[in-house]
Amino acid sequence: MRHCQNFIAGHFVEARTDAVSAVVNPATGEPFATVPLATDADVIQAASRAFAAQRAWGRLPSIERGNALRRLADLLERQAAKIGAALSEESGKSLADATAEVVYGVELMRYHAEWARRIEGELIDSDTPNETLMLQRVPIGVVACLIPFNFPIYTLVRKIAPALIAGNAVVVRPSNTTPTSAFAFAEAVVEAGLPEGLISILTMTHEVAATLCRRPEIGMITLTGSVTAGQAVLDFCKENIAKPSLELGGKTPVIVEPDADLDAVAKSLLAAKTAHCGQVCTSVERLYVHASVHDALLERLKAGFAARGFGDRATDASLMGPLASETARRRVHAMVEQAVADGAVLEAGGTLPDGPGFFYPPTLLSHCRQDMQIIREEIFGPVLPVISYADFDEALRLANDSPFGLASVLWSNDYAKVMRAANSIEAGELYINRFPADPYQGYHAGWKRSGLGGDDGKYGMLEFTQTRLVILKH
Repeated sequence: MRHCQNFIAGHFVEARTDAVSAVVNPATGEPFATVPLATDADVIQAASRAFAAQRAWGRLPSIERGNALRRLADLLERQAAKIGAALSEESGKSLADATAEVVYGVELMRYHAEWARRIEGELIDSDTPNETLMLQRVPIGVVACLIPFNFPIYTLVRKIAPALIAGNAVVVRPSNTTPTSAFAFAEAVVEAGLPEGLISILTMTHEVAATLCRRPEIGMITLTGSVTAGQAVLDFCKENIAKPSLELGGKTPVIVEPDADLDAVAKSLLAAKTAHCGQVCTSVERLYVHASVHDALLERLKAGFAARGFGDRATDASLMGPLASETARRRVHAMVEQAVADGAVLEAGGTLPDGPGFFYPPTLLSHCRQDMQIIREEIFGPVLPVISYADFDEALRLANDSPFGLASVLWSNDYAKVMRAANSIEAGELYINRFPADPYQGYHAGWKRSGLGGDDGKYGMLEFTQTRLVILKH
């Protein structure tokens, strides 16, 4: 059994109490590590040290901050296999996929390092003669980064890289489900020689996380998580009027028009829906298929879902892996049972498998209705509900009839319909003839209950800044 230590202000430290959390391999159901649960005193120390470190970090020329990020990226690249091994064991991903996540995080960090010479302000004409208005972009201060379990390294980099290049310090709370990779990441932070206090990484209970988020040093809280977690963060932000940045739930609709290549759609749908067992914020959650091609696509999907194997990806990387926990598996199965009770037809999957691990088979449901729970609420598992529609107007109406608005997909080569969707879909992203992949030079932002603010690209980096207007008389 491996025992981890919290990383506070550049150092791994002994726990102040005996309180620990077990980390379980979801493919076996067996614990393999323990992590310490930080105390209020731990997070107060981390926030205080971050506040002190940020003052000097924020005054550095941004090119020096960029060089530090490049050093860290180089070290992460060299240690990708080690970090990937930790990530694989805690998440159920294959070693190749877990290592690729680290490498993708390296690319994202290098991308944000390039913003060093591109953080810009503005000169604005004044109404007063001999006066200039200068709008500056400056750091916020200390950012609390709350990381999810599904992409624990990529999302960690997605938050801390833009925060750091903008001149902030960070205190990171990784998911207690997948924390060991974050501590492996911290080893690279030490070797990169970043200023002590600039980055802290601590596992903690929800109660201690609340203490962290309410600290006066915290100027911004960034979260990727559930709507419920986002609502809690908004409450924390009220304490000090901290800035929230929230990526919350998703319910990605996919519209398939008659001119779509059904073989390509079916193949891509199966891959997208079973990637990381459906535990992806932009994973396909609702499939709307034109009536003229509904049956043909359903047959292709039924064959694909039934044939898709699942199991421990440490021994066979071609399989679909497990859900994150037994609680998650039971919740997904309960949603499937409710859908069938409400009239959906189970075309594939839908059973709780025997044996160890938190596995759930790829599951296909037809004859679903818009009012069903399976259509209204986020599944976050390998379950695909299907609805037939009569015309494009109906498809757009059904796609927009949701409290979520993170991503959306349209399969069509009709440019007029593509432009109608582009101008009317109620989501932060629209993908045409492909499935979501979050290009990091774009802007990943949700509408409605899917979030506030966003990640990636120029605008994701600017989330970690605030403005100062200087009125210069001359």
